[in-house]
Amino acid sequence: MNTSFLKNYNALVLGGSITVVLTILINVSDGFTYPAYVPKSIYTLVNILYFVFCWMLTTFLIDKYSFYKVLGVVSLLAVALVAERNLTDRNNPVTIPLIILFWLGVTYLILPQFFNKYKIAILSVYGLVISYYIIYGLMTTYGADSRVSFAKFMIIPIPAFAVLWVYEQWRWLRMLQADKANAELTLLKSQINPHFFFNTLNNLYGLVVEKSDKAPEVVLMLSDMMRYTIYEGKEDLVLLKDEISYLENYIELHKIRYRKKVDIVFTQKIEGEVKVAPLLFIILLENAFKHGVEKIPGDALIHMRMETNNRQLFFTIVNNIDETAPNHKPGIGLENLKKRLDHLYHNRHTLTIEKTTATYKVHLNLELT
Repeated sequence: MNTSFLKNYNALVLGGSITVVLTILINVSDGFTYPAYVPKSIYTLVNILYFVFCWMLTTFLIDKYSFYKVLGVVSLLAVALVAERNLTDRNNPVTIPLIILFWLGVTYLILPQFFNKYKIAILSVYGLVISYYIIYGLMTTYGADSRVSFAKFMIIPIPAFAVLWVYEQWRWLRMLQADKANAELTLLKSQINPHFFFNTLNNLYGLVVEKSDKAPEVVLMLSDMMRYTIYEGKEDLVLLKDEISYLENYIELHKIRYRKKVDIVFTQKIEGEVKVAPLLFIILLENAFKHGVEKIPGDALIHMRMETNNRQLFFTIVNNIDETAPNHKPGIGLENLKKRLDHLYHNRHTLTIEKTTATYKVHLNLELT
């Protein structure tokens, strides 16, 4: 579509031609007269402005839609205007039906998807309006003398269809927002896998360099964990017990690598078959190893506690840190976790971090559904 329809010469000429024809038809039906109580100069100015407006509107419609469709819709209006000026109330069965068809045509042009979706309802309602007008309005004395009052029946269904259209737009916007949120969440999940994968490969590399007999065992554990990450990680919810097993395997994987003493305690108190979003807690555990255990020259510790109580999940992880170690910029893991929590548990989670000179503690509370 040409965004500047004034630059479309063909649409401009066709729009002007249709407007000229309509103007001639209207003036011929009026006998080229104008109201005596209106000054001729004002009447002429109003008609010029009206002509320019109709020209621009018709040009825009032709540029945006099919010429023949616009011509057909405008023809309905032209015939209705001529009939209105040349037929009496008691001998005019066409004006109101033609005006109805004109506005149906405009709706079809401007809102084709909405019209096609609800065309049965729209055509049925206005078919009944036309039928009522023809049967009652033209076949009774009262109806023939009060033809114009039947125009109200054209207006009655409009608010209902307008509300329906607004609802469709609202639902469409909600769907767009949901699709955007899902796309962002998928992107965040895709960033979790490499983050974990790179860290684990570094561990495996250290064992291979040392030619450790534990390297094959690490490969098997890594394979199981990657399988969980790839297949279970794409699910919306997983069993909490599976997530706990995943964390325990990760801990065992790191225990194989480290020669120094690492005091790792993981206590759990889980009630029932609880489900959570996958791969939330692994990021905090990874950070505890990466920024805690690996940076401390002496003995290290990681203490974790997970508990569920009345549809609430409480997770706490604390590790000691070396206050003399240089500060590092936070990685993408923690930022991704915050964004995922905002998507998945919006207004249903709290994430707090307590850092001292010796420890780093994280509390994550989730409201389960």
